[in-house]
Amino acid sequence: MNLANMVILPGQTIGIIGGGQLGRMMALAAKAQGFRIAVMDPNPDSPCGQVADYKIIGAYDDAAAIKRLAKMSDVITYEFENIDGDTLKSISHLVHVPQGTDLLEITKDRIAEKTAIQAAGIEVAPFAVIQTKQEIYDTIKELGFPAVLKTSRGGYDGKGQLVIKCKEDIAEANSLLEHGGCVLEKWMPFTKEISVIVSRNEKGDTAVFPVAENIHVNNILHQTIVPARISEAAQNGAIQAALRLVESLGMVGTLAVEMFVMADETIYINELAPRPHNSGHYSIDACETSQFEQHIRAICNWPLGSTNLLKPVVMVNILGQHQAKLLEKIPTLSNWKIHLYGKKEAKTGRKMGHVTLLRETVEEAVLEADDSQIWDSVILIGG
Repeated sequence: MNLANMVILPGQTIGIIGGGQLGRMMALAAKAQGFRIAVMDPNPDSPCGQVADYKIIGAYDDAAAIKRLAKMSDVITYEFENIDGDTLKSISHLVHVPQGTDLLEITKDRIAEKTAIQAAGIEVAPFAVIQTKQEIYDTIKELGFPAVLKTSRGGYDGKGQLVIKCKEDIAEANSLLEHGGCVLEKWMPFTKEISVIVSRNEKGDTAVFPVAENIHVNNILHQTIVPARISEAAQNGAIQAALRLVESLGMVGTLAVEMFVMADETIYINELAPRPHNSGHYSIDACETSQFEQHIRAICNWPLGSTNLLKPVVMVNILGQHQAKLLEKIPTLSNWKIHLYGKKEAKTGRKMGHVTLLRETVEEAVLEADDSQIWDSVILIGG
């Protein structure tokens, strides 16, 4: 059976590996178009599982569970990259896996990721591969202080990272090195963090979402502002870099490309995510086609939708420490789009949902979000 270039139609079943909020929003977009959803996740009450038609409870590397998912699905996708590529590859003869496993394996490993970006002819921050603490001492002479040590695998939201501001900080590197190889990156004095999300179907058609400006607090995304407050030339440069990367990788599905913009508007790629991304959540309310609908269209080999921005927008993450205050204020919040993910326990720093504010200008949206006093534990808004 030739599974390449298949068109998946409403009524068929999309299997999602991972039951978190990204899977939930994929599922909601797919169900709106008439698809059935099967999800595999170890949590019996996962955010995606709450809205799915079928649930398989199993670990992400459970070969038997993923085989059951494959047998009940017509196409398979995933909501995060920390899944076992070999396990996914083992079902490719049973069900269509249009995203494949190559990009998955590249983005799971920072060393492979940076190498692939450079192979596409795109700049990344100067870095060195680190296996021992001595190599940090040797390399820091060239990269300079400060620098950032990152585990090659498994880090997210600032986890698995160490900022090295002086020679004494290198002593703390053991906690990262014990997990394997790392990368040591030169600290980039960027003026903006931005992201570009691109979708591509199996026919090779691509669609690019508006460039998003991202503000992080404690290494967790706090706000996404669209349009990004950068020049048109910088926006065009970012889009062209993302498209060049997508074509080089032969990507199918969705790719989020996180970037740094320097004072001279030089752009460096920071990280990649081969799936819908937190910085694209604004698109649910603010674009003609959301990143989640677009992802479904891409993996089902449909024509891609328009990504036109309907109105300036700010998206703000709701963390565990914000949720109670947001719920109290709902009766007073006019024209706030509130998205909650169905997670039971509101832990500090845990992403519980997001809000989007569509206004006439991003400045108006940022000011209103700041004045709400929901995020009073956050310092640095809209800067």
